[in-house]
Amino acid sequence: MSLFWRIFGLNAVVLGAATALLLWAPVTVSVPVVLTEAVVLVGGLVVMLVANAALLRIGLAPLDRLARQMTTVDLLRQGRRLPVNGHGGVAQLLRTFNEMLDRLEAERATSTARVLSAQEAERRRIAQELHDEVGQSMTAVLLELKRVADRAPEALRADLQHAQETTRQSLDEVRRIARRLRPGVLDDLGLVSALTALTTDYATHTGLAVQRRCAPDLPPLDPETELVLYRVAQEALTNAARHAGAAHVELTLRHSGTEVVLDVCDDGRGLGHAWEGAGIRGMRERALLIDAGLDIGPGPAGGARVRLTVPLPRDAA
Repeated sequence: MSLFWRIFGLNAVVLGAATALLLWAPVTVSVPVVLTEAVVLVGGLVVMLVANAALLRIGLAPLDRLARQMTTVDLLRQGRRLPVNGHGGVAQLLRTFNEMLDRLEAERATSTARVLSAQEAERRRIAQELHDEVGQSMTAVLLELKRVADRAPEALRADLQHAQETTRQSLDEVRRIARRLRPGVLDDLGLVSALTALTTDYATHTGLAVQRRCAPDLPPLDPETELVLYRVAQEALTNAARHAGAAHVELTLRHSGTEVVLDVCDDGRGLGHAWEGAGIRGMRERALLIDAGLDIGPGPAGGARVRLTVPLPRDAA
């Protein structure tokens, strides 16, 4: 039934009931109208209005659900759909809305994949240039400083050695930035080795006490899945170090039946009612690339917990 005929039918029911009451009820209207008759007429009008409002509320309830759903749609949280019952106009409207969400989520996933792929390619290019160009230039400067320091007078040798140490620290920082931009160990040695290097780097440079547990029986994962797991772990560690004020972080990677689960828990301030920033939305976008589930909430130690659940292909499980 279309929306027009639904509303028309509801009003017809109310008006029909009112007409039946006027035909069979022992009520007359005098001229002029006496007080008791006016009370009866006004009471009947009120009853009709209340009945009409109640029936319209019931009839238009699917539209209310649609309006609420439209105000809460988030394409990064997929799968939320309205139930569709019947074959009328309202049901068709709900069905069309659900199909629109399907198209929008598919388009969002496709565009996000292209953006993240371009981003990773740019990260790889910048990391390669930092390693090959800047790193080699700073290495040459470091060797030249050492050669000059060996031949310099004693009065200048301490200053040159200090310049050497500063250059060496800058070179280490450039290499660390290059590893964060594109971890070569992920391509060469795999996910577990990359997570080991990542947690060691954070523990060394941020002072976090990082506890790491990676299951030895992880199934083979494709490069895209490994990259998403690595980037989510990297962002979770960054949030714990920069924003949560955490002192201890626990990273767990395990294989559970038909899925691989990454857990990063800290003992910091937690999320509270803070808005999701670019980092968390970036994690959600990456999770969508591999159809993984991302859950961000309070951790067992009172801080925050980031859990990424990656479903495995049927043959891998």
